[in-house]
Amino acid sequence: MEIKQITYEEAINFLLPKHYSGRKPVVTIAFGLYENDTLQAVCTFGKPASHSLCKGICGEEYAEKVYELNRLCRLESYDKPLSQFVAECLRRLKPNNWIIVSYSDMAMTHHGYIYQACNFLYTGATKPRTDFYSGEKHSRHSRPVKGLRQYRSSKHRYVYICGDKRFKRKVMEALNYKVMPYPKGDNKNYTLGEYLKPVIIREE
Repeated sequence: MEIKQITYEEAINFLLPKHYSGRKPVVTIAFGLYENDTLQAVCTFGKPASHSLCKGICGEEYAEKVYELNRLCRLESYDKPLSQFVAECLRRLKPNNWIIVSYSDMAMTHHGYIYQACNFLYTGATKPRTDFYSGEKHSRHSRPVKGLRQYRSSKHRYVYICGDKRFKRKVMEALNYKVMPYPKGDNKNYTLGEYLKPVIIREE
């Protein structure tokens, strides 16, 4: 197994046909897992679109330090655990002193067992919400369709403090969420290439 940094284009070309969301993520840095010179899995990190999300983790002081592990995807033929891959990605990011947030989608019956294996902190579930519906699968900056909203399901929220001991101590003191026991349950894998069908709500 070989892990190395890959380009944005390499990451997107791998992810779009396989990841259930069907959307291009914001990618600051991407890593690829290779075996026998074949790209088997991709893990990407990027700045969350919402500043309020960044601020909500540890306050305004640490908002610029918040990044999201926003995609983790593998080839269907690659059946080895990905926790070692994720752990190595986090190790390489340690000099950055970042706060990594990631989510497991309840609508896809994910519980975040990879994050649990990598010692992320579990900070509860997000509230379900609605936002604009663009009608376009691969763009997060599309214009909304008038009168339509898209339902977003609850997600398990995980936080990993990726840095030196001093940074970890200060971030733990500033953490706005209570650390909770890990959720458990049947963890069903989505079918690669199958997208999560949006639930569309018509505004009154």
